[in-house]
Amino acid sequence: MKKALFFTLLAIASYATFAQDKPEGLFINSKAPEFKAKDQNGTEVTLKDLRKKGPIVLVFYRGNWCPYCNRELKRFQDSLQLITDKGAQVVAITPEAGEGIAKTVEKTGATFPILFDSEVKIARSYQVAYDVDDKTATRYKSFGNDLLLINQQKGKAVLPVPAVYIINKEGSVIYRFFESDYRRRPSVKDILAQL
Repeated sequence: MKKALFFTLLAIASYATFAQDKPEGLFINSKAPEFKAKDQNGTEVTLKDLRKKGPIVLVFYRGNWCPYCNRELKRFQDSLQLITDKGAQVVAITPEAGEGIAKTVEKTGATFPILFDSEVKIARSYQVAYDVDDKTATRYKSFGNDLLLINQQKGKAVLPVPAVYIINKEGSVIYRFFESDYRRRPSVKDILAQL
């Protein structure tokens, strides 16, 4: 009996420790953290300036090497007119540096701003950043995707959980899609329904 209780408590403690390391993302009605970053054209973009123009569909993606990210961004590009007709704008954020963003633009045809999240500061402020474990980082590297090099990071590789937020003009999160399974993404139809 004591042994079963010990292992149960150990399992609960392990789960609690692991769960604390996982990001949860921002929730509905959260205040969206301000940010400033450069887009693929070298233009400085701030959330404050974006909000003046209307709601923002903010998309966090992992990199051009992620086929799920490319499909999602291509869907947003293909439906961009429908989104802008609702008065909204799409902005994507990635930890991937310049060359990777250029490849994303080439693969998806994206004309909306794609921001380089230097040092993953924006992803951390939106609570979507997580440390990539060594085994996964090694696996990505074996496929030619050295995350530390691609993302110009030092130490441990960090990626965002693929997440989409809609932020209103007042700066509040009015929609959230946060899914740790990187293969699952929201449909553009769902996004349009929230706008």
